[in-house]
Amino acid sequence: MAAKKNKINDFVIRFANVNGTGSASANFLFTKAIFRMGIPVTPKNIFPSNIQGLPTWYEVRVNEKGYLGRREGIDMMVAVNPQSMLKDVKDVIPGGYFMYDSSKKLHAEYMRDDITYLGIPLMHMCNEAYTDARQRQLFKNIIYVGALAALFNIEFNVLEDLLAEQFKGKEKLIPANVKALKLGVDYVHANFKYPLEFRVERRNLLKDKIMMEGNAACGLGAVYAGATVAAWYPITPSTSVVEAFMDYSDEFRVDKITGKRNVAIVQAEDELAAIGMVIGANWNGARSFTATSGPGVSLMNEFLGLAYFAEIPTVLVDVQRTGPSTGMPTRTQQSDIMEAAYASHGDTKHVLLFPSTPKECFDCMLDAFDLSEGLQTPVIVMTDLDLGMNDHVSPPLTFDDKREYKRGKVLDAEALEKIEKFGRYLDVDKDGITYRTLPGTHPSKGSFFTRGTSRDEYATYTEDSAAYQRNMDRLTRKWDTAKTMVPAPQLYQKGNTSKNGILFFGTSQYAAEEAMDILKEEKIVMDAIRLKSFPFTKEVENFINTHDKVFVIEQNRDAQMRSLLMIELNANPNKLIAVLNYDGMPITADNILKQIKSNGTTKIVASFKPSVKSSAKPILKKATKKVAKQSAPKKAAKKPATKKKVVKKVVAKKKPAPKKKVEAKKKVVKKVAAKKPVRKSGRKVAPKRKVAAPKKIVKKVVAKKKVIAKKSNNKKASKKRK
Repeated sequence: MAAKKNKINDFVIRFANVNGTGSASANFLFTKAIFRMGIPVTPKNIFPSNIQGLPTWYEVRVNEKGYLGRREGIDMMVAVNPQSMLKDVKDVIPGGYFMYDSSKKLHAEYMRDDITYLGIPLMHMCNEAYTDARQRQLFKNIIYVGALAALFNIEFNVLEDLLAEQFKGKEKLIPANVKALKLGVDYVHANFKYPLEFRVERRNLLKDKIMMEGNAACGLGAVYAGATVAAWYPITPSTSVVEAFMDYSDEFRVDKITGKRNVAIVQAEDELAAIGMVIGANWNGARSFTATSGPGVSLMNEFLGLAYFAEIPTVLVDVQRTGPSTGMPTRTQQSDIMEAAYASHGDTKHVLLFPSTPKECFDCMLDAFDLSEGLQTPVIVMTDLDLGMNDHVSPPLTFDDKREYKRGKVLDAEALEKIEKFGRYLDVDKDGITYRTLPGTHPSKGSFFTRGTSRDEYATYTEDSAAYQRNMDRLTRKWDTAKTMVPAPQLYQKGNTSKNGILFFGTSQYAAEEAMDILKEEKIVMDAIRLKSFPFTKEVENFINTHDKVFVIEQNRDAQMRSLLMIELNANPNKLIAVLNYDGMPITADNILKQIKSNGTTKIVASFKPSVKSSAKPILKKATKKVAKQSAPKKAAKKPATKKKVVKKVVAKKKPAPKKKVEAKKKVVKKVAAKKPVRKSGRKVAPKRKVAAPKKIVKKVVAKKKVIAKKSNNKKASKKRK
C-alpha cells in the first residue's frame, strides 16, 4: 500500500450502528469534542424509520476550510453492525481505515488489500469490565469513542468536560463513562501506531459559532415571533419543531403567578384539523403556526386555499422529506416546492421562505409572522430533514429588543369610528392589501362574514363575474406587493463576472459554495445567486436575463424550482440547466461539479478575474441583542502566520447576507405586547431546550444539547405517521 499523506482537520468518518442501541449520544459526543476544539464539523444522522433493529449511520465531516456540505467518500468507517458490514467495507475509499469489533473473526469477503483494518475487541472488553447487560451495550459505543480520541488526537480533557456537563446532576454516571473512554484509549496505545495521518489539531476557527438543529431554531423563533398557539399532528421530520416550541415556552412563556404556560399547544387528530385550528386562532388575532412535512401539506391544501382566498394570516413550517406518498420518511429532499407554492385548487400562490442555516430558520420564523400578518396570507417556511434534524454549525441567533411586531393593516375601535362603512376587501391603498379587524374590536362596526366563496368588496356573497374578477385582480396586485416585502436573494458578486451562473437555495448552499470554490481553482468563474424567498424579486429575474446559462441546483427529480422560475418569470427553458439530486442524501459538491462539467462548462473561462471584494459575501450586521449562543471553543494556541490568512478568508465567505430592519407602529406593538407578552431578555440562549435557570443559558450549550431527532423519531415512531 502506498504511503499515506497527512490530512489534518480534513476527513470524513462514518459510524455504522444498529438503531436503538444508544449509539446516537456516543457519536454526538465525538462530534461535540471536535467542535469544542474550534474545528468546523458537520454531522449527518442517517437513520431508519422504525423504532429499533435496522442499520443506522452517523456521518461526520471535518473540514478546516469550513465546507459543511456532505462529501463523497469515507476515510474512516467504524463498523459495529454486522447487518451492513459488507456495504460498509465497500464504502471506504482506498487508503482509508476500517474499525470493527474483533471479538469475532472478520469474514473473508470483508477483506480488501487497499484499506487498513483496526480491530478492537469491543464486546470482550465490555464483558470483562461491566456486568450489567445494558451497560455492556451502551459502553461499547463509548469505548470506540475513546479509541478514536487516541487515533485522531482528540484532547481527552475535552471529552471529560463534555461528560461532566452532560451528566450534571447525575454525577454517579460519570466515572463509568470515563472508564469506558480510557479502555478505548489504552487499547489503541497498546496495539496501534497513533495518531493516524487523519487527525485533528486545535484551531480557533469557529469563534462565536453555535451548533444547533434547524427544527429547534424554528421553535425558538416562533417563541420570539410572539406565537401563542401551535396546533400540529406529529410527522417525521417536523415533530421536533413544535416540541422545541413547547420546551422553549416552558422557559420563556410561563406566568409568574400561576406557573402555567401562556401558550396553547394542541396535538390535533390529523393535519387537516391542525391547520384549521391555526387559521381560526390567527383569525381571532393570535399568532399561530403549525409544522408538518410533504404528506401533511397535501392534506392541508384545501384549508391553505381558504386562508389565501379569505385572506387570513397563517404560518406553516414544511420540513421536507422524500416523496411521493410515504416515500422515505427519514431521508431529505427539496421536493415540495411546487406543492407549497400553489397549494390548493384554483389560482393560488403562497409566500415561501428558504432558510439555509439554523440562524436563518430562527430569522425566517420572525419574518414569516410579520409577512403573514402584513400580507394577510399563508407563509410557508421551507426547510428539509437535513437542516431540521441534523446539527449544523451556524452564526449565533440574534434578536433586536427594539424590533416590533408588524401586525399589518388592522383597524382599532378609534379608526373604525372614523369610517362610515367598513369594507373588508376594499383596496384603499391600491397595493392589494385591505384593512381587517379583529373580533370584539368595536361593538357595532368592523364586523364581516368570513367566507371561502366569492364576495364583493364588503364581504357580501356574490356570483357576479365582475366582482369575482376584481377580487382576483386585487390578489394579483397584493402578490406584486409581496415581491417588495420578502427577503432579497443573496448575490455572490457585485457585478457579473461570467456569462454563466449558478442558482441554489436552502441546504444546497453548502455543496454549491464548495463547488464554486473548486471551479475557481480550475480557472472557471461562475456568478451565483441564492434564493431566499418566493415570489421572486427583480434581482432574480435580472440574474437569469443577464446570463447565457444558469445552473439551477435543487434536490428533487423533476427540477421543481426550475419549473417555478419558468412559470413565474417566463424564463427561457434553454438557459436554465437542471442540476439535480434525489437519492435522499444531501447533495455533494462532487455531484454538482460532475453535472455542471457534463454541460461543457469546463470550456468556459471568465475573460477577467473577479475582485476579492466581489467574491466575498456581505457581512451580517448583528442585532443589538443576542438570544442564543453556543459555548465557544476553548482558547486555542496561537496559529501559525501561514494559517491566519486562510481563516479570515473562510470566515468572511461564510457570513450570510444582511436582513431587512423591521419596524412597526409603536401603538400597535404596545397593544400586542400587553395582550401577548414576549419575554425579551436580550440574553444569549443556548440551543439546549431544557434549562434549569434562565441566567445560566449561555453556559449550557453544546454539551447539554438534546438530540431532538432521537426523541421524535425513535422512541415515538410507532405513534407517528410514516
